[in-house]
This record gives sequence, structure tokens and C-alpha cells, in this order.
Amino acid sequence: MQNPTDVAAMATADLTAAPAPVAAPTRLLRLYLLLGFSAGLPFYMFNAVLTLRLARHGVDIVVIGFFAWIALLPTFKFAWAPLLDRYSVPGFSRFWGRRRGWIMLSQLGIFLSMVAMAFTSDDQNLPLTALFALLLAFWTTTLEVAADGWRIELAPGQAEQAPIVAANLWGYRSAMVAAGSGAVLVAARSDWTLAYLTIAVAAFLPFPILAAMRPERPDPPGRTRALLHGTAISLAIILASAVATAGIGWVLLSAVQGAGFTAETNVTPIVLAVALMPFAALAIALPRINRLAADAPARMPAFLAPYVELFWRYSYGILPLLAFVSFYRMGDVLTLTLSHPLWNAAGYSLEQISMADGVVALTCSMAGVALGGLCAARLPMVVALVIGACASAIGNWVFVWLWFAEPSSWVLYVAAGVDQFGHGLEGAVFVVYLSMLVSPRYPGAQYAFLSGFAFLLPRLIGGAAGTIQKQIGYDGFFMLSGALSLAAILLLPFVMRLRPRIAETEPLP
Repeated sequence: MQNPTDVAAMATADLTAAPAPVAAPTRLLRLYLLLGFSAGLPFYMFNAVLTLRLARHGVDIVVIGFFAWIALLPTFKFAWAPLLDRYSVPGFSRFWGRRRGWIMLSQLGIFLSMVAMAFTSDDQNLPLTALFALLLAFWTTTLEVAADGWRIELAPGQAEQAPIVAANLWGYRSAMVAAGSGAVLVAARSDWTLAYLTIAVAAFLPFPILAAMRPERPDPPGRTRALLHGTAISLAIILASAVATAGIGWVLLSAVQGAGFTAETNVTPIVLAVALMPFAALAIALPRINRLAADAPARMPAFLAPYVELFWRYSYGILPLLAFVSFYRMGDVLTLTLSHPLWNAAGYSLEQISMADGVVALTCSMAGVALGGLCAARLPMVVALVIGACASAIGNWVFVWLWFAEPSSWVLYVAAGVDQFGHGLEGAVFVVYLSMLVSPRYPGAQYAFLSGFAFLLPRLIGGAAGTIQKQIGYDGFFMLSGALSLAAILLLPFVMRLRPRIAETEPLP
């Protein structure tokens, strides 16, 4: 049980002061290294690797850009994040606890979705490719929501968070590198089907490790019984989600085709308007939320309480805060969208891309994450955020140099290394910063909301990346994306002056 005093201390932490050093337990570092690896492998497979696969199959760059909108799904994880805080997965959760139960369900969903992507890897039926990529994105996001909520519960302070976040991102980014490099290398020497099957097996490896862990509660049911029961229930949930997604997708696709939309239609304004609707509704309700009594959010329905409490706590300051988080990861997201198509257009082979995504990216990403975690643990947060934004901008601008340089392996490796180092550093700082903004009462749901919103605008722009690239070229695209990431610094003076209100409510369960 957490004391309300601890909640208040976290909510009013001074982000302009350097945190006191705290040593994180080794077991937590190992745990989040594993969980980061679990989430990083599938993420690359519905993102960068998929865009490269589509490019190699001759899919138009505009359509490839549309596929980047699949990454919008994690932006709306707040829609189902409260379910993970409130409900448990039958079977798994009775033995391993709520958080691990959701993680194990998600890993089964990830494995099956990636197998489905493997057997549709010729991309002859793009709606089917999109369906399985959406399912992979959904289960990957669900795993991240469960892991993030657990992390904030286990380590609520900035100094405690920094090493755990670094370990998590080491696992995450090393898995992304393993997925990108490994999948591309296998595809170069065999085909995309074997590439996706290989990564599917690798992504499933943490499942038996979690299943072998000790139970969360005393006197649990039998391990084998819990595993069989949980697996059966999970397969039913996964099948139901696939059928529901296919049905909704068919209806939406039919409506889009019936309205006369084609690959040449500029649908970005429509997607932008639809995506912003739930956030606009909260902003419109902000004056009323601001007038609520301090204990009002806690008495609201479980689905609304986390988000109303977040808006109540930051009041009108939530608006510049959301603007800041929207711009901060801009460079990272946009680089991931078009970096691989750029490499393909520049004439680099799959073997060269595999090496850039492998040893080079892994080494530089690890170094960036380590330095980012060190900055977050030792420096005032405002200083660490500025360093991260600058590193991210440089990580984008290096691709302008690559585009004009004579193609050679060392040019590709230098560019990939600078990119991975800069965005690894920025990502580590940002995760710690977001973790300091949430209430320990609603860690999973509020972190899902903030981290999802952080990627909304970048991923909307990412979906139009192909159209933008056709207008201003690869060099103009990467100059613009780096500048947008750097623009977040302009909002820091407003964000760092925020002091949230504190609600004195009953002790947390």
C-alpha cells in the first residue's frame, strides 16, 4: 500500500532540480531488460521492416506512408489501458499476478500475429497485410501498457526510474536492432516468410521464462493448471479480437472505397480530425474539470477517472504540456518512417542495411540509452530534456548528409550510428520524464495516455510522409523532421513552471 504522502511527493517533484542517486535492485534491471526485449522485437516488424518489405515489393511510397498510420494504434492505448489496471486475465493472473498475466496474453497475441504476417509476406493482398500488422501493433502495445504500469508501481521516483528505464530501453532497442538486422538478413538470404517466422519465435522466448517465475500470491493454483487455463482463455481472446478487427476493417475499407478515396487522395486532414476528437473533447471539458472538487475524479467511473484526474491535477497547464510531448519525439518517429525507404532509394543492399541495423545500431543505441539514463539520473530534468532534443535533431539531419554523399558502407554506418545514438539518448530521458508526470494511483492508464499522445502528431505526419517526400525530397523531409523535434525546446520554459495540484484522498490499494 502506498501512502498519500508518497503520492503527493511524486506529483510535486521539482523537475528543475537534480535527483538524489538511488540504486535500483538488480532483479528489476534484469526483469525490465527482458520486458523491453519482448516489446522491441515485434515493434520493428510492423514498422520499419514492414515499410522496407513493401518498398522491395514495389508498393508506391504514398501507400507505404499510409501503412505508417498503423503505428497510430498505440496512440489510443488509453482506450483500453484502464482495463489492464482493473481486470485480470483468467488463469495467468491467478498464479502470476495481473501485470504478468496481461504480458503473457500479449506475447501469445504477438506470436500468432507475426506468424500470420509471415504467411502473407508476398503483400499481394494489402488489406490482409494491414489486418495482421494492426493485430501485431495492438498486442505489442498491450504488452507495453502492462509493463509500464508495473514499472511505475515498482519504482515511483526519478532516480529509481532512470536505471530501470535504461535497462528497459536497452532491451527494447537491442530487440529492435535484432529484429531489423536479423529479419533483413534472413530475407536477403531466403525470403520474408522465414524472416517473420524467425522473429516470431525469438519474440516468444520470454514467455516460458515468465511462466517459470515464482507466483505472485501465496497458495496459488497449480502452475500447469494455471498455464493451460490461461492459454486456452488467451487463445479465445486473441481469436475474438482478430474477428472483430477484420469486421471493423472491412466496414471502414468499404466505406472509404465507396466514398471514392484512392491513394492519390489527401486523407491526412480527415485522419487528423478523427484522431484528435477524443483529446479535443477532454480539452473542451477542461473548464468544468478544473472546477471539480479534489476528490471528484476518484468517484468517477474507472474508465474516466485516470484522465479526469490528470487534467484536474495540471489544470490549464495540461495544454502546453501536451504540446511539448507532441513535438519532443517528432524526429524519432519520422526517421523510423522513411529511413529504410531512403536507404533502399539510395541503392544500399539488404546486406548493408542489415549491418547498419545490426552491430552499428545496437552499439550506438546502447551508448545513447546509457547516456540518456545517466542524464536523467544525475542532471536536472530540464537540462536532460534539452540535451535529448538536440541529439534527436542531429540524428535526423545526418540523413541529409547520407542522401547527398556518395553511397558507401561507411556512410550508411555513420548515419545509422548517429541516428540510433541520438534517439536512444532522447528516448531514455523522455520515458523518465513522462513517468514523473503520472499519479501512482493510475500509473498504467495515465502513462498510456501521455505516451500515446506524445506519438499522435508525429505518427499522423508519418502517415503523410510519402506525400511530403514527393513534394520536398528526402533531404527536405529530414531537415524538417529534425527542426520539428528541436522546436520542443521552445515550450520548456512553460512546461517546467508547472506545479500540479494535489488531491488528498484515501490511501491507495
